[in-house]
Order: sequence, then C-alpha cells, then structure tokens
Amino acid sequence: MELLTKIQASLGTPYYQDSDVLLYCGDSLELMKDINDELLPLTVTSPPYNIGKEYEEPKSIDQYLEWTRNWIEQIYRISSSNGSFWLNLGYTALPGKAKAIPLPYLIWDRVPFFLIQEVIWNYGAGVAGKKFFSPRNEKFLWYVKDSADYTFNLDDIRDPNVKYPNQRKNGKLRCNPLGKNPTDVWQIAKVTSGKNRSSSERTIHPAQFPIDLVSRAILASSNRGDVVLDPFVGSGSTIEAALRKGRKAVGFELESRYLDIAVDRIKNARRDISVQESQMSIFTDLSSRENGR
Repeated sequence: MELLTKIQASLGTPYYQDSDVLLYCGDSLELMKDINDELLPLTVTSPPYNIGKEYEEPKSIDQYLEWTRNWIEQIYRISSSNGSFWLNLGYTALPGKAKAIPLPYLIWDRVPFFLIQEVIWNYGAGVAGKKFFSPRNEKFLWYVKDSADYTFNLDDIRDPNVKYPNQRKNGKLRCNPLGKNPTDVWQIAKVTSGKNRSSSERTIHPAQFPIDLVSRAILASSNRGDVVLDPFVGSGSTIEAALRKGRKAVGFELESRYLDIAVDRIKNARRDISVQESQMSIFTDLSSRENGR
C-alpha cells in the first residue's frame, strides 16, 4: 500500500488532499499517535518557540520542554529506520538566567535521535540591538535515526560558488564540477514583512520559513517521491518546498486559517509545476524534431 494511503487509513479524512499531499487540522501530538511505526523517511519542522506568538499557548519552561520531548518521541517512533529529522529552533528567555538562550541547548537530552550536525541559519534582517549584538541566526538541528544508515544527497545541494573551479592536480580537477560541499553556515534570506521590504513569498503567518532554507534540507535528506512530514505546518513552506522538489507531503496544523494559506500555496505550486512541465515538453518536442531532420 502506498505510504500516503496508509497514513490516511490511520488518520481518516484530511482537511485537504491531492495526489501528493495530506493536510490535517488538529493537534500533531495526538495525530501522530495514530500513525503506525517506522513509516516516514523525513520530517522537517519548526515548532512554536514558546515566546508568545499568536499561534501558541504560553507554557512554563519545564512544561514546554516536556511537550517537546513528547512530540519528538512520536517523530522518532514513526520515522523509518533510516529516517532523518530536521528541527529549526530559535531562542527563549530564562528569567534570571538568560536574555535569549538557544532552545537546542535545553533539549539535548530529550531527543532520542542521533545528532549529525548543528547548522547555523544566518539571515540578513532582524532586530537591532542597543545593549547586545543584533541577532542574525537560528539553529537547524539535523538528526537521524541510525547513525550508520541515512540519506545524504550531497550532489543535489552542492555550492557552485567555487573560487578556483578549474584548478587541477595531476591533470584532474580538484573540485567536483557540480560544486563544493556547503558549509554548516547557511546564508539564506529571512521572509521579511513591511511595506517596502516584504518578501515575495510573504503570507500573514508571523513566523514563516523561507522556501530556499527548507528546500536544502529536503534535497539533502530525501529522494524524489519520498514523503516529507511537517507536524507544525504554519503557512505551508515545507509542504510547498516538498512538492516543488518532487516529493510528497503530510502536514498537521491546529489553525485552519493557516491551513487555508498552505492550500493556496500548494495550488500555486501546482500551477507553476504544470507550466514548467509544459514548457519542458515543448522544448523536448522541438529537440526531437530537429534531431529527426
């Protein structure tokens, strides 16, 4: 049975579906409890940071960390044996201890996955500090279920910006023609708002993932046709990126108004993909005719 069909059989009627997407409106922790073990090859998500955004219910730090443990344990349970988990987290305040402590520092012993690497997401826009350095980064934690068996598609994410692309040693190129291995610092623009600087992909969601950011994680840790899970869909960036990169997607979100945004983005992505496929078909036909002359 196809994976999306299995998931739908476990969870029932979705809020939205098409041939490659299932979206459910509800509590992700409860929804995941109904999914069978070891199904999903990749999860990419950014949960609430417990900093008082409109979509989250404030918790004490102990409550938040216990909640984090609980839903991550469900991700671990439903991940395939060679599955990966990419987790984006920011900062929170600890009264009397820290103005802004990175949340990854507080969850290291609550995650059953094996941590491969911490990736720093460096962005250009943000808060300007007067008594502290202006913050310009968040963490992306790359976990796997099996440290010896996981997907890593280096060629799909190589950085073509090579200083000496034609340098040779003993007649052989020293650099891969596709580019170099990206570093663990990713310089990717934030989704900004504002009258004069709003990003083209901006929605009304107050904490939106950039497509370029999540696309790199998806390309690195999954293969075409794989199913990508986002248990905190928000505006749907992970879902859209998965579709544009030839993957399928499952998402959970408490707020139906955000799911409606995600559905619009899915439909727009579908139109773009259809246009691209039509253009490719035209070029392929023209090339075939020319070669047949």
